[in-house]
Amino acid sequence: MKLRSRDQRPGWVLMFHFLVLVLCEILVARALDNGLARTPTMGWLHWERFLCNLNCKEEPDSCISEQLFMQMAELMVSDGWKDVGYEYLCIDDCWMAPQRDSENRLQADPQRFPGGIRRLANYVHSKGLKLGIYADVGNKTCAGFPGSFGHYDLDAQTFADWGVDLLKFDGCYCDSINHLENGYKYMSLALNRTGRSIVYSCEWPLYLWPFHKPNYTDIRQYCNHWRNFDDVSDSWQSINDILDWTSSRQEEIVDVAGPGGWNDPDMLVIGNFGLSWDQQVTQMALWAIMAAPLLMSNDLRQISPQAKALLQNKDVIAINQDPLGKQGYCLRKEDNTEVWERPLSNLAWAVAVRNLQEIGGPRSYTITIVSLGHGVACNPGCFITQLLPVKKELGFYEWTSSLKTQINPTGTVLFRLEAATIVQKN
Repeated sequence: MKLRSRDQRPGWVLMFHFLVLVLCEILVARALDNGLARTPTMGWLHWERFLCNLNCKEEPDSCISEQLFMQMAELMVSDGWKDVGYEYLCIDDCWMAPQRDSENRLQADPQRFPGGIRRLANYVHSKGLKLGIYADVGNKTCAGFPGSFGHYDLDAQTFADWGVDLLKFDGCYCDSINHLENGYKYMSLALNRTGRSIVYSCEWPLYLWPFHKPNYTDIRQYCNHWRNFDDVSDSWQSINDILDWTSSRQEEIVDVAGPGGWNDPDMLVIGNFGLSWDQQVTQMALWAIMAAPLLMSNDLRQISPQAKALLQNKDVIAINQDPLGKQGYCLRKEDNTEVWERPLSNLAWAVAVRNLQEIGGPRSYTITIVSLGHGVACNPGCFITQLLPVKKELGFYEWTSSLKTQINPTGTVLFRLEAATIVQKN
């Protein structure tokens, strides 16, 4: 989405208020210090699956409404999603009424959210879950609902008063780069000043890349996670494009990620319509390697047992949530195969081998163990477990040995390497 101008209000007003707030807060931290998102956020987000469906009369089960989110909250608890870490139930665009209320506050659409956001938040909290909401840094949201420009403090306090736990802050309808960047910074400070713990999910770099390279040190200082690339869609081309972009920019984005701040490649579309089984395995495996927020966008009322088992795979989630907090990267690309790796706590490593071909059958690939983890992933030896597509204990490997595997077209095989000394102590 491009920056779009819909308002000619002078920029010096926002700039002045921002500078005053910065001076008052005396910002010295290098990273957003709100104590949140120490591991990547996990939960459910409505956008990719349900979009901006406002037709509750003809499609009551799929329109953006209080009913939809209450049903998802119930299932997140009853079907085990909460137990494995999916904690945030997140509303995206199209929840608002077309205008602010008489006090200039944002308000939910009264027909689709008759109890308002506060009641929905109370219900979500009663289930042991947390509620996320959506707003926009500009004059309008991407779907044309009221934006937060000129109302950052008021909107932050409104969200806090409602009991919101996460804000996804989009970047549409902003009339300049300065307004975009200063707006993202201002809202971060405004959220912190409410005193409520609210995870701050930004789309700041996504809107900067068409114009100039983002300053990720700056972004990490204000955001808990940030989108870099286009919206995901339920297609293999979309997943491929995200992975290609990430690997091509990894020198710029990998090192900035860590506890409290994460690169966000967008939603998990596992359990929908567009991906084959092998492609769903690839998304789950690589999102774990990338230390990505795991925000599903699917229909939990209709998800298949196979997709549910993949999304709830505790071994893969453990890699994603590893407390060391280091993002993985693409180690090499050769012969239509990619090898990705990620350092984990306790000297462990995760390794993913991805078949880039979309034709033919399974392909064999041999990994020289010494090439992994800068030569220390398996030195002098390690125990290797294949986690995906099926779990297999592969046994002990020496530093000088090789690991041979087979990968289906568009598929990925995910391994965990455990240092022999650590395993023996356990």
